[in-house]
Amino acid sequence: MDGEEHVCPVCGQPVDTVVRRHKTLGIWVPVWGPGPCHNPKCAACAGLAAGQERPAPQDSAAKNS
Repeated sequence: MDGEEHVCPVCGQPVDTVVRRHKTLGIWVPVWGPGPCHNPKCAACAGLAAGQERPAPQDSAAKNS
């Protein structure tokens, strides 16, 4: 990791660092990057507002047919 703290590009609040992965030359390699913003006053907030339900996961088999 590079040691820098990630911030939300919209509100400037610090965000968590998350690990994603991508495939390079047939192996999965980690890529560290900024996580979602959890500031409820931010337009880029990843949290759900009160009363909203989490969307149901989509079945990948249903997409392909």
